[in-house]
Amino acid sequence: MKKLLISLSLSVSAIASSAVADEVTDFRDGFLKGEVTWSDVETRAKSEGEVNLYYWGGSDPINIWMDQVVTPALAELGVKFNPVRITGTKDAVDLVLAEKGAGKGLGEGSVDAIWLNGENFATLKRQDALFGAFADKMPNSQFIEWNPEDPRSLLNLRDFGVETNAAEVPWSGEQYVCAVNTSRVDKGNVPGTFAELKTYLEANPGKFTYVKPPHYLGNTFVQAAIYAHNPDGTGGEPFQNSIDELGVEELARLITPGLEYLKSLEPLLLGAQSGSARYPEDNTALDGLFLNGEIDFSCKFGLYAVAVGLSNGTYPEGAEAFVFPEGNMIKNKNYLAIPANAPNPAAALVLANYMTSVDSQVTKLKFTGMPAGVDPWKLSEDDVKALTEASPGLVGVTQAELDANTAPDTNATLVDVIEATWLEYIERDSSDQIETIVQRAADNLSK
Repeated sequence: MKKLLISLSLSVSAIASSAVADEVTDFRDGFLKGEVTWSDVETRAKSEGEVNLYYWGGSDPINIWMDQVVTPALAELGVKFNPVRITGTKDAVDLVLAEKGAGKGLGEGSVDAIWLNGENFATLKRQDALFGAFADKMPNSQFIEWNPEDPRSLLNLRDFGVETNAAEVPWSGEQYVCAVNTSRVDKGNVPGTFAELKTYLEANPGKFTYVKPPHYLGNTFVQAAIYAHNPDGTGGEPFQNSIDELGVEELARLITPGLEYLKSLEPLLLGAQSGSARYPEDNTALDGLFLNGEIDFSCKFGLYAVAVGLSNGTYPEGAEAFVFPEGNMIKNKNYLAIPANAPNPAAALVLANYMTSVDSQVTKLKFTGMPAGVDPWKLSEDDVKALTEASPGLVGVTQAELDANTAPDTNATLVDVIEATWLEYIERDSSDQIETIVQRAADNLSK
């Protein structure tokens, strides 16, 4: 009898769980079809009661903004905000995939939303682990350009060359910008091209370095060098294609001149005169070298990095941004995505909608210096003014100069191959042909 009761209890529990899963799935499908009103979403979010956002927690300003602004704002909407601070976005992606592999579907996972872009988004998309095309169906989606005929929509429709299909919503924008210490470098000697950078370092060896791949800041510098040395003169254009579309042989041909340039640059980098080039591990280490005068130039993502660095003392007093490399300053956006097994999908939608509100974008900019993810031409004059006033400002360059030298990020499927090739050809000083290394990297990553 006892065994029978246990069996009946388990059966009832399974039936109840299945019913809940079906109900959550019906909600998602109805929302994606436009059959669920936003009022219904908000009502359901209150019943769910909480939302778990997984994000890189290595920035004090971001963490403070999350605690002091986002938490009370969502509380007013009836949702408890749970910020889950992680050291790497991949940790959240791996958790989503592990739970999906364990059979946890919508309403049963741990992660409601993730701050991500690039390879991490591509991984979730490839594994069919995304909620669906939600981003263009929220009230605040009006602040984002979705028209594919408008070239300005590129960063909303493609993330590292991968079609977003509205499965993630832009949250912030960034551009890879270099800064110079003008107290150490005459403005006439500031390089605008990679050739000029090499000339400067030949006269001033050791006064530059870049973050070490596989850190994304290092990968981006490598990509910019590859764009600038594209043998066909088409910059980043061919690198919007996937590895399958481009092919290993063609990828090797396109990246060889850039990698050969970086190989020739290595003896001129910081520390090379003592026997080994020094590549800082991350943004903080790079800032320290720049602040201490060990390097004259610092390159990283940070549209307002100079203004923020001058205000908080992490940049030297003579710091100014400058255009480098001309025509190939990589620009991207980062996003919020909702996993397919989000435990609180309605609350996740409310979070995503709040994060793309003008008020949220303005306060984020004030607290963190992170550029807006919404598109200014979709905003009212008053909203544009509010964002402008919240901005730390540009130092040394104008927005027009930055816009005139923009390049897109590399397709996510190429990033790991290029990164692995750099590690073998540059760091390990392989004597193999680049085409051989690229083929080996592609084969290893496809396993």
